[in-house]
This record gives sequence, structure tokens and C-alpha cells, in this order.
Amino acid sequence: MKIGTMSKCGRTWLFLLICVGIALPAKCVGAEPPSEAATTLRDILIAACTHNATQFKAHLTTRNAMAFAHLAPAAQVTLLKRFVLLDNAGTPNAELNDKGEITVNCATEQVTTQMMIGKAEIQENLAFLPLILKDSSDPEGGTARQVQMGLVRENGQWKLLSLGLLLLDLPSLGEEWDRAEIDSNEKSAVASMRELKAAIERYRVTYTRLPDSLSVLGPPTKGTTSIDEAGLVGAELAAGRKDGYVFRYVIVGANNSGAPARYELAGIPVAYGRTGTRSYFVDSSGTLHGGDHKGGVGIEADPRLE
Repeated sequence: MKIGTMSKCGRTWLFLLICVGIALPAKCVGAEPPSEAATTLRDILIAACTHNATQFKAHLTTRNAMAFAHLAPAAQVTLLKRFVLLDNAGTPNAELNDKGEITVNCATEQVTTQMMIGKAEIQENLAFLPLILKDSSDPEGGTARQVQMGLVRENGQWKLLSLGLLLLDLPSLGEEWDRAEIDSNEKSAVASMRELKAAIERYRVTYTRLPDSLSVLGPPTKGTTSIDEAGLVGAELAAGRKDGYVFRYVIVGANNSGAPARYELAGIPVAYGRTGTRSYFVDSSGTLHGGDHKGGVGIEADPRLE
């Protein structure tokens, strides 16, 4: 046999190795090999199913990969959820039929999404693949949705280009999603500041003193509340961190006993410009303020929030 050629038997063994390498079931033996574009889409769907942002980013164009890396983690997961139409990470498996068509199943405790990848239509450096998504428990296909996935060849590898009619422009989408996340986080931060303020006052009434730290406001470990585990807020707020914000508490002055004791409370974004832009501050008189301090602590001169 000449160098560079391969017998039919050799090609069969090579394809068997490919089947093993992509973890497809034994019935792939004798099937037509899937296209490189189809296996790339398979890997994209598996990464989305498992919420594996690192693997997903590896299949993005250079421009989109850079933008994806700068998205807040919650925004990255939001994008991955859209690909498999599931809220929770799942367990994937891939199957290959005798036509060389791949089906990826993403199973969660509640539901399994079945994603059937059709034959690729390749035009120079572009590939378009039909993708049918449906609930695996729906044999009639009433829940089925079909989209056209687009891939582009970049540096010799297929990279994700579009989802249906949506051109995947992550720099633009990232700004939109970050803004939406910021708005949500800032609303949550205001609610958290008010919850912490109310919890501190309840603690003062119950134990006739201010708490030494936010941690003592948290839930008890053994079911019984105490001065050190008051059970007035959830574990996240007791740890001083929730929904993209960190919270700091300080007693003003040396005396922490009785009604005259005062405190200040601050809430600042974990990553300014990504998880929030406004800082929040409860002054020693109990008034809540909010303003943009580029990630710094708010001050009493900031506008009051009703």
C-alpha cells in the first residue's frame, strides 16, 4: 500500500476510532461519518448543556471569544441556557444514526432536551446546519423548534457564527446583557440594604445591643436562634455578599449598647461596570442613599432613596 493511501479496511478502523473518540454508542459502526462542522456543533451543544463556559468559548470566533470572556458569569450561563432551552445544567450524551446525523441529548432531573443536527450545507468558509430541539418525552414533536445554525471557518477550525437569524455578535449582546444584569443587581442591592437594616434593628430590640458583625444575623446551624446566630437574614447576606454586591457594616463609636448606639451600612458592586455601578449607604441616622462612586463606598451626601 502506498504512503498516503488507505485500504477500505483501514478506513473502517479509522472510523471506529473516531466513533470511540467522540463517545458515541456502538451503533455508529457502519454509519456515514459526520461532517467536521456537525461534530463542532455537537461539542458546542455539549458545552452549553453542562454550562461549561471554557469549552463553549473555545468554539467562538476570536472576537466573540474575547467578548464572552468579559461577560459576567451569570450572563455567560444565560447564553448557554438559550442554546439548550434548559434552566439547569444537564448530563449530555451523543448518538449517531446510519446517515451520519448526530443527536445530542441534555438530561436534567426535570426534562431532557433532544437536539438533532441535520446535514451541513457548506459554502466556501461557511457552514449551515439545521437543528431541531424538542422535549425527548414528546414523540409527536409538538414541542419541536427548528433553527439554522451558522459556523464560519477561522484559522482552519469551525467557529460558531449565528443562532437562527441572530448573528452572534457578543460585544453588542454583552453590553445589553450586562446592562440588564446591572439593573437587576442594583434593585436586589437596595432590597438587601433595607433587609439588613431591618434585621439589625430587630437584633437591637431582641438583644438590647447592636450585632458585632453581619454574620451573627445569619441562620442557626442547629435550629435554635441565639445572640450569635439570630436567624434574621439568609446565609448570603450574613456572609456580606449577594447578587453581585458586597455589604459592609460598622458600628459608629465605641459604644454598641442600647438605643443610642449607631451604625453605618454600605453596599458596593463586586465588579464595577459589570455587576453594578451604584454604591449604597445607610448613614448613622438610618437613611438610605445611593450614587455612582466608581466602585467606592457611598457617602451621606448621595441622593436619598425612599
